[in-house]
Amino acid sequence: MNGAPAGKAARRGSALTRRVARAPWTLLKAVFGWLVLFETRNKILLAPSAIRLRRVENAEVRRLAAGLPATPSALVATVIATHRRPEALRAAVRSALAQSVRDQVVMVVDDGAGLPELPDDPRLFAVSLASNTGTAGVVRNVGLRLTRSRYVAFLDDDNLWEPDHLARALEVLESPGGPDGVYTALRRVLPDGSEQDVLSVPYDRRRAARESFLDTNAFVARRTRSLHFSRLRRTPEVLPREDWELIHRYGRGHRVLHVPHPTVRYLVNPASFYTRW
Repeated sequence: MNGAPAGKAARRGSALTRRVARAPWTLLKAVFGWLVLFETRNKILLAPSAIRLRRVENAEVRRLAAGLPATPSALVATVIATHRRPEALRAAVRSALAQSVRDQVVMVVDDGAGLPELPDDPRLFAVSLASNTGTAGVVRNVGLRLTRSRYVAFLDDDNLWEPDHLARALEVLESPGGPDGVYTALRRVLPDGSEQDVLSVPYDRRRAARESFLDTNAFVARRTRSLHFSRLRRTPEVLPREDWELIHRYGRGHRVLHVPHPTVRYLVNPASFYTRW
């Protein structure tokens, strides 16, 4: 007769114990945001990978810089990371070169798979890492370090820009009292070509600690020492992604604004080499 009440009491006690055990984590999430906490954990657990990959990055920059006749320089340097997507890469490169802003260099960095034939354009440079790193941050950092510019933009090999992407970003960046970085809206496209939605979220650093709405394909920023990607080895299961980490960290000491106009065609690609969104 007393078994049922005793069982209910035990379950209530167990639930209370779980709530008490979770209370510190719940409080920390409320104060700092779960993305910030996850990234803190990543920096602790994945620190050895960052040390190793920093060495790889440094060696690759030295090797590849020696093979360039001069450092590619322009008002904007566009860095395109790629790996085994020749047709998509060519489309991405064409969309970068078709920008209404002509004062740019486009640096393609292949993550060790080899480069396909690309358009013949004096603004285009392409290099290949000696081996595959599987780390988008390192690939993009190499492109950053091989170029010189006032501003930097990023494009991945499976995404496209509208022709006014850089122009709209620079209009805001170069306005009197303008910010240090801007990101435009993303038109998210499914693999069949249909539109999923438009992602357009005003910049709020506190909100960004709790929601992942930042993507570097839409980001154009003033080149500073803070503008570099995390070198942690992030498998697809590791959150947050390096895009979020870069913009969130950059926003700590730099003013970032959102341009609510879709200038990026972002492929929602479950088979992406670097990330799934």
